[in-house]
Amino acid sequence: MVDDIYKASEDRYTKGVMEYRRSGNSGIKLPLLSLGFWWNFGGVDSLEESRAKMRYAFDQGVTCFDLANNYGPPFGSAEETFGYVYSRDLKPYRHEMIVTTKAGYNMWNGPYGVGSSRKMIITSLEESLKRMNLDYVDIYYSHRYDGETPVEETMQALVDVVRQGKALYVGLSNYPVDVLAKAVAYLKSEKVHPLIYQGKYNMMVRDVEVAHFDFLQKEGVGFTAFSPIAQGVLSDKYLKGVPADSRVGRGRYLTNANVTPDILAKVSKLNDIALQRGQSLAQMAMAWILSHSEVTSVIIGPRTVDQLKDSLGCRSNTHFSDEEIANIDSILK
Repeated sequence: MVDDIYKASEDRYTKGVMEYRRSGNSGIKLPLLSLGFWWNFGGVDSLEESRAKMRYAFDQGVTCFDLANNYGPPFGSAEETFGYVYSRDLKPYRHEMIVTTKAGYNMWNGPYGVGSSRKMIITSLEESLKRMNLDYVDIYYSHRYDGETPVEETMQALVDVVRQGKALYVGLSNYPVDVLAKAVAYLKSEKVHPLIYQGKYNMMVRDVEVAHFDFLQKEGVGFTAFSPIAQGVLSDKYLKGVPADSRVGRGRYLTNANVTPDILAKVSKLNDIALQRGQSLAQMAMAWILSHSEVTSVIIGPRTVDQLKDSLGCRSNTHFSDEEIANIDSILK
């Protein structure tokens, strides 16, 4: 890899590519689109391409980088990729960045390498900071409710890492709303306001609209959506078959059951609406999420710089007419 000297675009905040929304009742604004490292930034991926995507995203005003301890593959390698690029390119801009990580899913062998125990939460953050070459993260998430660890134990661990200065804010992800309510109440009792909740949200997965949005609005907690294009299903990728390098083709979290004829028929009709709007289907899918005022930011995980450019184009039209909304809802039913 050629190590050239990176200097961020001087007009990254003035050329109008990115807008920022306030997260709940906090003083923090997040970009409409955040760069996610779940896939495509691991040790099996091109470091050169990952570096190019991070540079390009920051030049376009993408200030939030969303990671987790087990993102890769292999586990931890996405954080290592981030740390490599951060040290060489983005370190001078640390105060302009929101860097997040998470703990809760499988990470290392043995009974302490998974779940939401105090040991897992605190030990994992120490390791994440080393991999990312950081002194602190801006947001540290409990990645999930594991169904076993007392909520109070997990929340106190989050409170402690904030008081130690290793995280500025805390977030929660993949929590049932009844458990989320207990978690938020505990954090607030300790004067650590939860900044944001992260959940799966797209045209085909809308549970959070019913289960979470009202609660989050009432509590002043922001919401960031992951899997906005359903890992590629809400794009034109599968309309002409299954590409060998796709997630279905590689068996990465998706199978042929995710692209049945019934699903693809709906995707095809959605694609027609997108074309009428002058957007790709992926752009429309992300724009549809952003049309909801409850959403603070949408996490995108592009495989290439070209995919990143396409995703950024979604914000040029986030307005949907009543007729478009009715047509979309009719298709999805």
